Amino acid sequence: MNNQKQLKVLVYGATGTQSGPVVEKLLESGHLPFVFTRDREKAARLAGLGAQVVEGEMADYGQVLRASAGMDAVSLLVPFGASAPVALGENAVNAAAAAGVKLIVWNTSGPIPPVPTGNPSYDLRLHLVEYLERSGVPHITLVPTVYAENLLGPWNAPAVARLNQVTYPTPADMSLSWLPCQDLASLTVAALERPHLAGSTFHISGIEQLDGNQLAGQFARALGRSISYRPLPPVEFEAILSGFMPAPVAAEVAGGYQKMWDHPEQRPAFTADMRPVLEALPVAMTPMQEWVKQYAAAFS
Repeated sequence: MNNQKQLKVLVYGATGTQSGPVVEKLLESGHLPFVFTRDREKAARLAGLGAQVVEGEMADYGQVLRASAGMDAVSLLVPFGASAPVALGENAVNAAAAAGVKLIVWNTSGPIPPVPTGNPSYDLRLHLVEYLERSGVPHITLVPTVYAENLLGPWNAPAVARLNQVTYPTPADMSLSWLPCQDLASLTVAALERPHLAGSTFHISGIEQLDGNQLAGQFARALGRSISYRPLPPVEFEAILSGFMPAPVAAEVAGGYQKMWDHPEQRPAFTADMRPVLEALPVAMTPMQEWVKQYAAAFS
């Protein structure tokens, strides 16, 4: 372990793609993560690595409060598409305040909208900004752009493997800075170790801005074969999403991408200036080519 004091950290969403690596990075750094989950079996791998498992539902305040007792810090993630997400977020914050937790590091899981959108998962972010401030619990907010792991989805990985095409629902000329979840985890742990940064909000992304053709080039170099980029029409993306999430949620997500096609001048910035972030949270970031190599089996 480095010179940091060992931290007891309650980790929400730890059996998922975004927060699972947080548990691993905490263990690597000599800290003690507590995985809060409704299904102990899903956390078996993390328990095998040394994490403590706490069974409970975020919707049950009593269970969240008991899990928060004795924690130094909380890694907060509210699942996207969850039922009543505002209540889940408030339960976690209220329990942390009642338990005397010294720091919350909140992964917003995406951009914070400037005004309410009507989508509960997006509007939760806007609400929690104010709710955390009122709670009095010291907190650091991490606002990611777009995850590299999205490229492992069924809209892309099979197309790379079978057709040698990177397929994503953004126009070919649109640049994105893909953030690996392992890098998000490193940034989260760095924030948990720096309570003096409480009150800070960091917009985070990958370190390379890549349009569709440049992204395909990174895949080609990593996998050693010719790969092109195919902009996936959002209506096709919606059809794929509907196979594993509620149709209204799939329509909302796909609709956001459709706006990028219809109104290029209104496209959100899927990139962030990482220079000040890495000065405050000094971690090693993963280039896209290296990330693709790590997941080569998924693209073969």
